Amino acid sequence: MTAQTDTSGSVTAVYKVTGMSCGHCEGSVSGEISQIPGVSSVKAVASTGEVTVVSEAPLDDEAVRAAVDEAGFELAGRA
Repeated sequence: MTAQTDTSGSVTAVYKVTGMSCGHCEGSVSGEISQIPGVSSVKAVASTGEVTVVSEAPLDDEAVRAAVDEAGFELAGRA
């Protein structure tokens, strides 16, 4: 899936993350990705493994991968 731009000028991307199993996992992943410059919101859902990220501009996938790794999980790619 490619990044989508909505009417407010922000970009929404959905990533697949493996290993999340609970709310604490969601918080860890969200917290790390939130630190990437330009990110305005992050919603992680452990049951689906999907992480929805809204940012000012498209994010570098390697920056997202590094943030997910820092949280202790693995980025499987875009959903």
